[in-house]
Amino acid sequence: MNDEAWFALAVALTVVGAGGSWWAFRNRGASTGLKLTALTFLVPAAYLTGTLELLGEVAMSVTDWATGFVFSLSTWIGVGIAGLAVLLFGISTKVGDGKRVVEPGSPGEQAPKQVRPGKPARSAAPVDPDMADIEALLKKRGIE
Repeated sequence: MNDEAWFALAVALTVVGAGGSWWAFRNRGASTGLKLTALTFLVPAAYLTGTLELLGEVAMSVTDWATGFVFSLSTWIGVGIAGLAVLLFGISTKVGDGKRVVEPGSPGEQAPKQVRPGKPARSAAPVDPDMADIEALLKKRGIE
């Protein structure tokens, strides 16, 4: 849009705002009328500072982007691929491999079973990899 079109838009919006302000003063009172008058003055201020043109260009760019987004097959394929990636990431946090590498001497290493007199030996149940650290601390403290 050229400069004359932006000027015409600013004049039209100012005239409409002035009419609304006049109506508000007569029917709604001074407070509402002053608020609408203040908003009306923002239109020529936006034109004179170039902000009106900037806002118009931003609105046109957002509209072009949105219509391209909605009606583009490649965009929807990209959205589907992004959704699949998020789904796979979420599934990967729920699926465990069942194997865990434990270095010798680390807290997760299983110590040999010690049987105390008068206490029956526990069966060697498989250690949950997530609980290995906790069990190692308990064993270190003598709690089994």
